[in-house]
Amino acid sequence: MIKRILYFGNPAYLSLKQGQMMISRPGEDEDIVRSVPIEDLGFVVLDNRQITVTQGLLDALASNKCAVVNCGSNHIPASVMLPMSGNTLFGERIRSQINSPKPLSKQLWQQTVRMKIANQASVLKYVTGEEHGNMIEWSKSVRSGDSTNLEARAASYYWKTIFDADFTRGRYDGGENMFLNYGYSILRAVMARALVCSGLSVSIGINHHNRYNSFSLADDIMEPYRPYVDRYVVDMLRKYGLIEELNTEIKKDLLEIPVMDVFVNGKRSPLMVAASVTSASLVKCFAKERDGIVYPVMQ
Repeated sequence: MIKRILYFGNPAYLSLKQGQMMISRPGEDEDIVRSVPIEDLGFVVLDNRQITVTQGLLDALASNKCAVVNCGSNHIPASVMLPMSGNTLFGERIRSQINSPKPLSKQLWQQTVRMKIANQASVLKYVTGEEHGNMIEWSKSVRSGDSTNLEARAASYYWKTIFDADFTRGRYDGGENMFLNYGYSILRAVMARALVCSGLSVSIGINHHNRYNSFSLADDIMEPYRPYVDRYVVDMLRKYGLIEELNTEIKKDLLEIPVMDVFVNGKRSPLMVAASVTSASLVKCFAKERDGIVYPVMQ
């Protein structure tokens, strides 16, 4: 079942009643605007300083594995609230994740970078109408642990080809980066939710190990998915052009990312479903039941 995504950009009072999220205007508890079944929700995005959420609702959302995304003053997702235990085998799977040998982590990262570059090559073909043989060759040449750092080499070529020679990826920059950063924040929440629901810790990465990053594994496993966001952003820039600030209409468009179609295991699936397939395959890798992660292949 595809879970729903709710975005709140205006003041609201959110509470729980008989398994339903009750949505009303602040200070008007009896004036219910609408109600939504908790079991239908996958993501709730809060993007206003005047939103009140009851503890009972937060508990119900966590129990139903719904991620709550909180946006900062810049209206970009700043945090994700996830259930502490999204799987009955949480302890067992965390142990296998922690005890994963270094060679396996390097092998998984090699596969991850290969797929990321291959999907980036598909984006370049979509944007330019031409094959980019160097990207395809780089994707095949990634070594264990990406010891030669082909990910960075491919990224440099990739961004300058998609946009222009002066473009630089930046977490806090405007322009194209504003679209990309919002899209990646949503993707990060999707992947973090999928990993937790599979019984894994998002803080124990296979490559990212920043002590200040609580989402290292999500950041690792989302890499081959980033090109899907990139292609979506290219289409949005063609539609809206460069603007100074993301408006509500654009944000709602970007919130379609979790339900966009991707190809995984030879089948078309919504991205949020594919993320669950990917995370489930990673569990099997840690348990030594399979050799590689199942990632989407861009068509």
